[in-house]
Amino acid sequence: MVERLLEHNILKHWDDPKAIIILGPRQSGKTTLVNSIAKRKELPMQFWSGDDFSIRSMLGTIAIATLKTMIGGSKIIIIDEAQRIENIGLCIKMIIDHFPGVKVLATGSSSFELSNRVNEPMTGRKWEYLLLPFSFKEMVGDHGLAKEKTLLEQRMIYGYYPDVVNNPGQEKEILKQLADSYLYKDILLMERINKTDRLEKLVQALAFQVGNEVSYNELGQITGLDNQTVERYIDLLEKAFVIFRIGSLSRNLRNELKKSRKIYFYDNGLRNAIINAFNPLSLRTDIGQLWENFMMSERLKYLKTHDVWCSRFFWRTTAQQEIDYVEESEGKTFGYEFKWNPNLKKSFPKAFINAYPGSETSYITPDSFFPFLGIDK
Repeated sequence: MVERLLEHNILKHWDDPKAIIILGPRQSGKTTLVNSIAKRKELPMQFWSGDDFSIRSMLGTIAIATLKTMIGGSKIIIIDEAQRIENIGLCIKMIIDHFPGVKVLATGSSSFELSNRVNEPMTGRKWEYLLLPFSFKEMVGDHGLAKEKTLLEQRMIYGYYPDVVNNPGQEKEILKQLADSYLYKDILLMERINKTDRLEKLVQALAFQVGNEVSYNELGQITGLDNQTVERYIDLLEKAFVIFRIGSLSRNLRNELKKSRKIYFYDNGLRNAIINAFNPLSLRTDIGQLWENFMMSERLKYLKTHDVWCSRFFWRTTAQQEIDYVEESEGKTFGYEFKWNPNLKKSFPKAFINAYPGSETSYITPDSFFPFLGIDK
């Protein structure tokens, strides 16, 4: 079994009475992770699923007597798909406050519901983590850098969802099922969306625009939705861990773009399944987009699992000068350009260097990306 880097972070806080909340996409391995953690502790445990109607009904009363009966002698309570349980935050708070020595681990596949339900009642009572599909670094830890590097093309096409990685030869079928069955599940469960076909068109349009600035107006014309609805749907897709956004860096130059957004998918395989594009890299016209999306998602996994705090942007001016990705951390600025073909490097814009003195710049290519993901060659 692939060891998840997040497990070490979670175990560091095990003796703290706070609940552990793990958010992330469906099928990213949350249930496997919490079960692995619980087994390490070898303590009596209960597993409650938010998909189980009887569990939702019992927890809906939020009575101490009911919780006492349900918990029994257990020392670990796992609450899976917790976003489906009404008042789950208050329920977890009561367990923490009234049942000392009982550790709660809750998972959720939609941040907009679970965060809303746990944030207020659980202030100061939780550690929250994001679990994404397997990372390049985790796979290197599993079977070594040399082997994982030979699989780079496959990963860029099929991604890192655990079922995809663990079932070679069935990648297309698994990804298509994931896209059809799970992609919109939380959004449709939690939100009243009647135009499912337009939501699907929007996701497809975003898949084609990976790494580019997105225009809500243009997306509205493609999908037949108004700008406000486009923005709302994009927000929901982000909160359901399908996509993530970064904004433009604008501090020192008058002609820097100020309100632009770029959108990326958390997983290349899911992105390719949405547009049914599983061609080998040698036959693709979007290889630059694939590389950029792959590196952006892998960098995000690295930052989340290593508790690296930074601000994330892209940089562009009205004169079309641009840098793919910029990080700001501890007063320093780092600019990155993603190049699948290392021979196509170009100079970083002097306007950026002058506007952000002391900034460091790097090209991220298939030959040089290892430090970017925290890997020593």
